[in-house]
Amino acid sequence: MNNVHGHEVMHMMVNSGASYTRDTLRSAITQQFGEETRFFTCSAQGMTAEDLIVFLENKGKFHPVEGGFTTAPERICNH
Repeated sequence: MNNVHGHEVMHMMVNSGASYTRDTLRSAITQQFGEETRFFTCSAQGMTAEDLIVFLENKGKFHPVEGGFTTAPERICNH
């Protein structure tokens, strides 16, 4: 099983320049990293794509834009 840090998902979002809904972000994560990939952060591990989306949302990593949400480089911690 592949384990990927949540920062990689946030970098993917920034690099795409796109806005997302929960469904489109989950789809993009699955396409980029695979269905079986699990995600971890500095304070959580073993998350599915859906778990990670909820985690990042609860941590205030997303900001609303027309048609959904996105993130910004300054919202990605550097540790």
